Amino acid sequence: MAKGLLGIESLSRAEIEAILARAKDFQPLQNQTNKRLDLLRGRMIVNLFFETSTRTRTSFEIAAKRLGADAVSITASGSSVQKGESLVDTLNTLAAMKPDAIVMRHSASGAPDFLARHLETPIINAGDGTHEHPTQALLDALTILDHRRTLEGLRVAIIGDIVHSRVARSNIHLLSRFGAGIVLCGPAPLLPSCMAQLAPGVRLTNDMRQAIEGVDVIMMLRVQLERQNESPFPAGEYYPFYGLRLEHMTAAKPDVLVMHPGPINRGREISSDVADSPSSVILNQVENGIAVRMAVLERIMK
Repeated sequence: MAKGLLGIESLSRAEIEAILARAKDFQPLQNQTNKRLDLLRGRMIVNLFFETSTRTRTSFEIAAKRLGADAVSITASGSSVQKGESLVDTLNTLAAMKPDAIVMRHSASGAPDFLARHLETPIINAGDGTHEHPTQALLDALTILDHRRTLEGLRVAIIGDIVHSRVARSNIHLLSRFGAGIVLCGPAPLLPSCMAQLAPGVRLTNDMRQAIEGVDVIMMLRVQLERQNESPFPAGEYYPFYGLRLEHMTAAKPDVLVMHPGPINRGREISSDVADSPSSVILNQVENGIAVRMAVLERIMK
């Protein structure tokens, strides 16, 4: 792995397996009274978030502190970008303070890659535009492995706003490393044909029932209205065709896992009956975010 983590696409299968194995080591810490380790004592990370975040930012903070590192969080509204400072100058200023890593989320696809070419400080991509969200794909994989022996040969349906989803792209890159069969499903405006070219064996459909037929995992995606000039599907028209409901579950395998990266919009992408059902591992995903981000921080900073 390079000095930071910019995406799943550049990782080898061996690197992915190493991160997941280390994350499994950290999982039991969640249930212990003393959750703090000193593996990164004296180190410092800066969380720089130019987009709003609850799960990712908080779990990176908790992950750093559990490893014994210090964490400083900065949002766009609290940075000098609001005063007209360029992104490069902001990052150079932070780098001059000698953090050991910068965790960055930005609305522009490729922003972390661009800055990684200009800075010596390792950068961890916490989501860049519609490009990638590597730690989300890693925690999704860890969650699947909590319930399945292997990722090999799984059948996975990813449903919703595919075109704007960095989560979908990172998961496609990761799951395809293990030979998973991936079907992407969504309304035509949100499912361009070029998505099939991201990895071998990816197929597309606009029929939700067809997508779910016989799958091991259903990954629902949020409709990202903030990345659209106008909504292709109002909520009342989207949910009947692409909202996951109990009636759909019989088409999947009996032990199907239902996932969602959050935040959930109940009644738009998924019904409460499904989100709160025994098939749902959504809260498991949130919990695993800490273990995965501990593994990533340790690997990059130690």
